[in-house]
Amino acid sequence: MKIALIGYGKMGKAIEEIAIAKGHSIVLKIQTNNIHEFTSQTIKQADVAIEFTNPNSAFENVVKCLKAQVPVVCGTTGWLNKKDEIEKICKQENGTLLFASNFSIGVNLFFELNIFLSKLMSNHSEYNVMIEEIHHTQKKDAPSGTAITLAEQILQHTINKEKWVNNPTVKADELQIISKRIDTVTGTHKIKYESAIDEIEIIHTAHNRQGFAKGAILAAEYIKDKKGIFCMKEVLGFENF
Repeated sequence: MKIALIGYGKMGKAIEEIAIAKGHSIVLKIQTNNIHEFTSQTIKQADVAIEFTNPNSAFENVVKCLKAQVPVVCGTTGWLNKKDEIEKICKQENGTLLFASNFSIGVNLFFELNIFLSKLMSNHSEYNVMIEEIHHTQKKDAPSGTAITLAEQILQHTINKEKWVNNPTVKADELQIISKRIDTVTGTHKIKYESAIDEIEIIHTAHNRQGFAKGAILAAEYIKDKKGIFCMKEVLGFENF
């Protein structure tokens, strides 16, 4: 499989290492200093593009891939106010898109665990639920896309919470997300249910970027010859759970 890396920072380099080990080739590497090389012609060299950049450029990067008819895996977070628009463009172009707030297999298992636990807790209003996420200081968005996904899953099954908030002032009907930025921390997400008598917690801690990179390659392999809009549930076979 020929892969274009749109974004060649730490994540891009981790993806490259795993892709090459699996026998794939990297035909294009785009970063800030060679953005002029990212054209419709150069991207067409690739079977799949993998996009990990920043919230300000992700939308345009994905659109460029879709218009070039190159399937694109996008892992950039912080731009999902335009998700409906990008999905509309994908359908108009008969393109292929897979977006995930987190490509780690472990995190996607954690998502399923979070849904299951939120269903169990839905009738126990004596427990207050909150989310804490910790990332490295270079992460540009807060809360993390993973924390937002976790929050939205909880809100679907929690009758006493109306919305999530990312600030220290919390009302009873708000689900608090606490964001911390600590140098060298790859990523930790904690869900806590607390009552007057006890606490229940589930935690996922990433030790390095390898889990994210492996998941992104799996996603690229999955969508290579497909058309449409996909998610990691389908890649990992969770869609029927």
